[in-house]
Amino acid sequence: MSSSTSAEILPTHTARLFDEAVRRAVEKLRLGGVVALPTETVYGLAANALDANAVQRIFEIKGRPSHNPIIVHVAGVEMAKRCVRLWPKIAEELARAFWPGPLTLVLERANNIPDVVTAGGKTVGVRWPSHPFIQAVIRSCDFPLAAPSANLSNELSPTNAEHVRRSLGNRLGLIIDGGQSQVGIESTVVDVSTAPARVLRPGMIHEESLLAVTSQLGQATGSAGILKSPGQLRRHYSPKAKLWILPWENENDLRRRVRELPSSARIHVIAHTHIPSPDGFDRVSLIPHDAEAFARAIYAELHQCDQLGADCIIVEAVPTTNEWSAIADRLKRAATH
Repeated sequence: MSSSTSAEILPTHTARLFDEAVRRAVEKLRLGGVVALPTETVYGLAANALDANAVQRIFEIKGRPSHNPIIVHVAGVEMAKRCVRLWPKIAEELARAFWPGPLTLVLERANNIPDVVTAGGKTVGVRWPSHPFIQAVIRSCDFPLAAPSANLSNELSPTNAEHVRRSLGNRLGLIIDGGQSQVGIESTVVDVSTAPARVLRPGMIHEESLLAVTSQLGQATGSAGILKSPGQLRRHYSPKAKLWILPWENENDLRRRVRELPSSARIHVIAHTHIPSPDGFDRVSLIPHDAEAFARAIYAELHQCDQLGADCIIVEAVPTTNEWSAIADRLKRAATH
């Protein structure tokens, strides 16, 4: 599905431009169209979540497998309740603690949510995003938006409008530029349709924070059967270049490990603690050794490596603490060959 024209990109950096972009996006969404919108996690490819035909266009544009469900984005708890059959106490407590923000709650779906959104499952993931633009659009539409990441399926998630343009610019009519995503990786997903609740996808809201509200979390099981959440496929979030995650103690250790990998002409290194000299590497870049800063930067850095023609990307292994678990999850899936 493509066309010879490129998507129009609308800026939002003044009040007038913001309001005009909201108007244009809402107009298109009400007509059953698909629009790329900013959220605080990553950019989303949005359509009316209650319109099965509109949601199907998301799958076509992304080349997304039909068994991978889509998160529904809402503007407030009352809209979330209209998307689900039950709103248990734990959902209320988690929403009060973390919404609006990068937390998705999985609950039994209401009858108005089409099968295509949930991959035929009985549950739906709902999230109230904190980005002011998508909030304004949902409020103006007065319907929830199905919005997976605005990129081709399994590829790197976009954290700015230019990333969306490069991936989907010839498949879309409209991209809204809301600046750089401030979280940088996808939301934490918690299944509250079971007791105890369990994390289906780690994110920057960590287990310790969730446990302060829920007091108990069960263990997530594998992804056999119908998926309840996106982000559970073995290979996901992948750059075009081969990605390797390596620990190293010093530069000599890194170079020894690199020699053990399949040979590559253009090697890019992304480091956070042990920074090698650029000799023999096409590019060496540094991301701060801080989980939140790393999350904000990693997808953009991987996009840059692809843009510069890397054959191989080597990322310094991240710590094994809970604070880094979501980043480790994304890197592991991105590195699946």
